[in-house]
Amino acid sequence: MTSLAITANGLRKSYGDKNVLDGIDLRIPAGSVFALLGPNGAGKTTTVQILSTLISADAGQVEVAGHDLRTAPQQVRAAIGVTGQFSAVDGLITGEENMLLMADLHHLPKREGRRLAAELLERFDLTEAAKKPAATYSGGMKRRLDIAMTLVGSPRIIFLDEPTTGLDPRSRHNMWQIIRELVADGVTVFLTTQYLEEADQLADRIAVLANGRIAAEGSAEELKRIVPGGHVRLRFSDPAAYRSAAASLDAATRDDQALSLQIPSTGSQRELRAVLDWLEAAGIEADELSVHTPDLDDVFFALTDQHAHTKESVR
Repeated sequence: MTSLAITANGLRKSYGDKNVLDGIDLRIPAGSVFALLGPNGAGKTTTVQILSTLISADAGQVEVAGHDLRTAPQQVRAAIGVTGQFSAVDGLITGEENMLLMADLHHLPKREGRRLAAELLERFDLTEAAKKPAATYSGGMKRRLDIAMTLVGSPRIIFLDEPTTGLDPRSRHNMWQIIRELVADGVTVFLTTQYLEEADQLADRIAVLANGRIAAEGSAEELKRIVPGGHVRLRFSDPAAYRSAAASLDAATRDDQALSLQIPSTGSQRELRAVLDWLEAAGIEADELSVHTPDLDDVFFALTDQHAHTKESVR
């Protein structure tokens, strides 16, 4: 049986009359990547702050690394690391000094702290820049240093709150590789992100947060299956072939200007073969055939729009 790194039941948090979290439940297996998606203001950062003991919940039961959040916060803190939206790096001192400062905060012996700092700087490709002020680092380098500092305490669970915001594509892909390596080492990663491709690439399970509630949860593939809109698109260059196909396919959506048809489909091999067999039997040749299946963008917009409309109707 897979052990759970984080469990939450009925988690609630309000600020005045605004319900930020309205009773969310979480079950996050150890050694996995869990991604929490949601629009700005959905409560992603609040969730991270509660689970990492930075703020308290109004209600709900939470266990992190096997410890009750309310009765054993110190044990929770000893088991976790947090990298927030804004870098904790001190730009006035060098990368190495930032690392040694973290080692001191964790009460590591001087020799052990220096050894660990050197190992982590090398692991994150920061050895050459170690003696330079962190203020001179690029955004990607600061993010790598931020995570390296988080790892000084050997956390079993790491919270990454939008870790790649503002990074260029290359730095973002480098960060993804770092996250994969952490999980390969047995670390659990709780990731919040607005980059849907990031969640698709990294997460074992994804939850979509909307208006303080979990709108849906599952693997990327499971979430994509709950949103309709998949189709096969046929494009023609011959107007006669297009008209013939359109007349025969009642279920198809026409685009007379582009000479294209969209046929509802899940994208399965069986459905695609049926379309090809029909074209061959009818003696109709399409110039282009493409398959569209819903992606996480479709899931995100469908779920968050649906909850927004529900909230407006309640008002």
